Amino acid sequence: MKTTTPHIKRSTSFLRRLLPLVIAGGAVAILILTLQGGPLTVDPELLEGRVPTAEELSPSVEAAFRAESYKPGEVATLAFFNHATGVKLQLFHTGPEHTTTVGNSEMQGVPVSPLRRVGTVAPGRTVQIAIGSWPSGVYFVRLTAADGRVGFAPVIVAPRKLGAHRVLVVMPTMTWQAYNLRDDDGNGKGDSWYYSWTIHQAHLYRPYLDRGVPYHFRSYDLPFLHWMAWTNHQADFLADGDLDAIASPEALASAYDLIIFPGHHEYVTTHEYTLIRGYRDLGGNLAFLSANNFFWQTLRSGNTIERTKQWRDLDVPEAALIGTAYRANDDGQHRGPWIVRSVESAPWLFAGTGLQNGSTFGTGGIEIDKTSDASPANVHVLAEIPDVLGPGLTAQMTYYETPAGAKVFGAGAFTLAGEVISNPTVAQLVANLWTHLELP
Repeated sequence: MKTTTPHIKRSTSFLRRLLPLVIAGGAVAILILTLQGGPLTVDPELLEGRVPTAEELSPSVEAAFRAESYKPGEVATLAFFNHATGVKLQLFHTGPEHTTTVGNSEMQGVPVSPLRRVGTVAPGRTVQIAIGSWPSGVYFVRLTAADGRVGFAPVIVAPRKLGAHRVLVVMPTMTWQAYNLRDDDGNGKGDSWYYSWTIHQAHLYRPYLDRGVPYHFRSYDLPFLHWMAWTNHQADFLADGDLDAIASPEALASAYDLIIFPGHHEYVTTHEYTLIRGYRDLGGNLAFLSANNFFWQTLRSGNTIERTKQWRDLDVPEAALIGTAYRANDDGQHRGPWIVRSVESAPWLFAGTGLQNGSTFGTGGIEIDKTSDASPANVHVLAEIPDVLGPGLTAQMTYYETPAGAKVFGAGAFTLAGEVISNPTVAQLVANLWTHLELP
C-alpha cells in the first residue's frame, strides 16, 4: 500500500536558509511549492537542506567513541579527529547533576573518573578508557585543550546483562547521527541527508557538531534524564545498536516489562522495528514520548547508515505500532497546549493532575503525529493540539491495548519528555505513565 505523505508547512525562512546550500553545493534543487492560504508548503520528500549554525561550527577538541555503548568492565576506545595539545579528559554521568546546561554546545554531569592528561592528539590517535561499575545511563567525556577549546563525546553505558531493571530506555543514537551535519570528508558539505537530499548515507562513531553534543540534546533528551535521576526512576539504557544485537522479541520480553523511547527516534533498522513490534505482540508495553518515531527504514553496515524508504511505504506503517503516524512539521514555528479529550479512556494517566476533558496542559508542536487508517481500531485519542501546524494538522496523544495485554502510549508531538522538568503537570503525567506501564 502506497501511502501519500501530507505536505509539511515551512516558513520562508527555511527557503532562505536553503538557497545558500543549493548554491554552495552546486546542485540543482527542484522544490514543489504551492500556496495554501498564504504559507508555502514543501514536498516532504524534499524536506532536507539545513546548513550548520555558527554555534554548531564552534571550534572544539573533536573525538568520538568507536561504539555507541559499552558495558561496565569493558574498555572503551575514544578516537580523535583533529589536532590539539595539552589535552585532558574526564568522564561524567549526565542526568543526576543539578548544574544548568547553557546552550546547545555543552554537557554537564557528575564526574565518575579522575581528570586524565592525554597530551598531544592528532587524527587517528585513540585512547582506552575503562568503564567502571556505573549505573546504566548516558555518559560523556569532556575534553579540554591548552588553547581553551572544549569538546564532548557522549556514550551509553549499557547494563552488564539485559533486565537489570524491568524498564528499558532506548536512546536514539542513529537519529542523533542522521542529524549530524559534520563534514567528514572535507568537501565543504555536511555528510547527512539533512544537508542535501542527494545524500543518502551518514556515519556512526564520529564527532557531533556543537562541540560534540548531539543535535537538540539539551531540549529533547536531557530533561527526561534529569527527571529520571531526580525522581529516582531507574532503568536500563541501550542504544540503537544494542537493540540490533538482541536476537529475538522473546529475549527482550523476558527482560523488560516497559520500553520507553523518550526522544526523536526516527531512524530504525528492520531488525529493530521487527524486534519492537514482536515485543509488543508478546504483551510488552511501549511509551513514545515525542513524535515522528519509527519513520524511516535504515540500513546499517559497519559505521554507515543509509536512509531507504518510509516504513509506511513498505506496508509496515508506523501507526500500526505507535498508534499514530507522522503528519507534519513546521520547523518549530508554532506550538500549542494539549487539550484533554478523553480522561475516561485512561483515568490512571490523569490521576492527581486535576485535568478534565477540555483542560489544557503543556505545549507541543514542531513535529506532530495523528491517527491514520493504519492505527489500531481500539486506539483512544487522549488529548489533541488542534490545527497546531495549520488546518487539519492536529497533533494527537493516543493510547491503546492489545489482546496480548500490551499497553502502548504515543505523545503525538515534540516533546512530552522535553517538558517533564519545566511543567509539573507533565511530570505527573509521565510519572503516572511509568507506574502504569511498568506493570506487566
